[in-house]
Formats: sequence, structure tokens, C-alpha cells
Amino acid sequence: MSNPIVLPPLVEPATDLSIDEVRRYSRHLIIPDVGMNGQKRLKNARVLCVGAGGLGSPALMYLAAAGVGTLGIVEFDVVDESNLQRQIIHGASDIGRPKAESARDSIKEINPYVDVIMHEERLDSTNVMGIFADYDLIVDGTDNFATRYLVNDACVLLNKPYVWGSIFRFDGQASVFWSEFGPCYRCLYPEPPPPGMVPSCAEGGVLGVLCGSIGSIQVTEAIKLIVGIGEPLVGRLKVYDALEMTYREVRVRKDPDCAVCGEHATVTELIDYEAFCGSISTEAADAARDSTINVRELKQMLDERERGERDFVLIDVREPVEWEISQIPGAILIPKGEFMDGSALEKLPTDKPVVLHCKVGGRSAEALAVVKGAGFTDAIHVGGGIAAWVDQIEPHQAAY
Repeated sequence: MSNPIVLPPLVEPATDLSIDEVRRYSRHLIIPDVGMNGQKRLKNARVLCVGAGGLGSPALMYLAAAGVGTLGIVEFDVVDESNLQRQIIHGASDIGRPKAESARDSIKEINPYVDVIMHEERLDSTNVMGIFADYDLIVDGTDNFATRYLVNDACVLLNKPYVWGSIFRFDGQASVFWSEFGPCYRCLYPEPPPPGMVPSCAEGGVLGVLCGSIGSIQVTEAIKLIVGIGEPLVGRLKVYDALEMTYREVRVRKDPDCAVCGEHATVTELIDYEAFCGSISTEAADAARDSTINVRELKQMLDERERGERDFVLIDVREPVEWEISQIPGAILIPKGEFMDGSALEKLPTDKPVVLHCKVGGRSAEALAVVKGAGFTDAIHVGGGIAAWVDQIEPHQAAY
């Protein structure tokens, strides 16, 4: 067992606490490890939360309640009804509002002493350094690999602690990456997974309360770093299984050959993270080129098939649980996994064209690459998938 990592407080204490603040934070003040001095450090802290979604919601709410003096929010999205199952900082009356504004209003209701700074823009290589520079600590509430690598690399270059969390279905992970004292995110995950290999929460789902479990761990770590107490999750990955109700820990060592924080780093400035991670594989992109139709074209094809003017088979490559929510009339279900292992190929007709669709188009493009590789040269897929179909053709169906 290695010696525990003890770090100095991240933030200098503010000059004082008002009488009202003493009353508000009294349950902190009587904890010996926190006390007046620790609460003054929280008051003086500037924390940036990347995202005001599943993880960002509980993180922002508990950071505000804890008395973090300045909270920054990077968020460009608007509140959607499907967010409300887990993004508890927003309410039904916020649907259609910018998430940053909704989050700000909730924070002000929780703690009017917190200054909120909104960055209503998509985080990318052109703005991340300027935004991060003004904050002591970054809490990551993002849900895609490109932004995680962007956040990590910027934190390494700026020497900022990066409190990371990740959620999917019933599983969560959390850690603290700070290259000055331990590994960075790239030490744990040197390369992103192949495009299409790991489904997003929009594709695979997430238990709403899991966001609270992992978001609370992130805030706990942020408070420990700011105040300078306890042993932070630097060099340790906490893995949570909600179904089994188990936590396990994985030690993460600093990689001397890490591309961004290693002894001979090759990433010394920000890169193109979308290209680095990719949204779909090169094979899928090649297959989809000149073989993609939109939902209006599909509707016309279905109408022609109904009149007997053409014939083709429409295949839905989503999962059975998604099929139960909504369907494009006339489609048959063959999940993407059966294409990836090859078992779907024997179910495809050889005498008529094949049309593939999924939720938004990524999975069907991956399946299309397999189909074309097997010699079905006239196969195509539907860009936008059933999400576009419900939006443009059958709005009475449920969107998810």
C-alpha cells in the first residue's frame, strides 16, 4: 500500500465570513477539519463545472450549498424534457430554456451568496485555455470522449486539478487527475475507444440517481482539495456498481510515457479532439458516403413500396428496449450487435436493397460498413434515424 497523498489547501482563505454566512454554514464550521478557515477557503474558491447536465446538476447544487464563492458554468445546450429524469437542477418550467440560465437561477435559490459566471458556448480548443485560466479547479460533467481529452489536456497545460466522473446505465467512475501530483486522464486512457464501441447515455441510458451518486463524489473531492483535508482521489479510480451496491478502487499510476504529462510529452498544445476521438469509424464514414438518405426520402420510398412500385427491406439496428418505444412502420429489428458479429448477414435478402436505420445514424453507419463489406453494394442508411423520423414525419410517436 502506497503512502496516502496529502496536498496543501488549493485556495487561500477569504478575509472573513459575514454573520449571515456563519449562520448558513454553521454545520461546516463545527467540523474541526473545516472550521472557519476551511469555509473561508470555500468562499474564496473559483470552481468551473463543464456541463450542467446529469453530473453537472448535483455538482453545481452541492458546490453552491457548500459555499463555493464563484461557480462557472460551461453549457450551450437547452433543457429538454428527457433531461428531467436525472438533471435535477432543471425543472419542468425550464424546458426550452438555456441550461446555463436555468442552472444559475437554481443556484441563486440555493445560495444567493454565490457568484455565477455563465459561459454559454461550446468548449473547444480555441476557448478552453482562456475560460479555464480564471478558475482554481475544474469539475467535469461531460458525456463524450472528445471533451474529456480536451479538458484533461488543458488542465495539464495549465496545471489545474481535474475532478472527473463518468456514468453509464448502473455504473459510475470518479477520480482526480492532477499531473503535478499524480496521473492525468490520458495515463488511465491513453487512447479513446474505437468510434461506436461505447454507446452514449442517449443510446444506452443511465439510471437517473446514479448522477447524484457520482456527482456527490466529485463535489466531495473538490471540497477536500480546496480546504486541504483528507486523501484526494489522486492516483485512484473509484468504480461504483449501483446494482450490486459495491465500490472498488483501482490504483492509477502516472505514465512516464504519457503523451501529455509524460517525461517526453508529444502533445504540448491543444489538438483537434473531434478528429482524435472520431464520431464514427473511418469504415463507417466511407460506407455512408453517397449511401445516406434522409427521412423524407425514406417516406417516399415506403410509399412507393406500399404501392408496389419498388421493393426493399428496412432494418432497425437499435436495441429491443428502444424498439418498444417507437418504430418506423414496416421496419424489422436486427440489433447492431448481430451485424458486428456477422450473424445478421444470413438474414439479409440478396434480391432486394437493404436500408438501415438507428436512433440518429451512427450505429446504422457502422452496420452499413459491415453490410457493404460483405458485398451488399446497394445498401444504404438513414441519416438522422428515427429521431428525425419522429421529428419530421410522425410527431405523434414518442421521442426519447
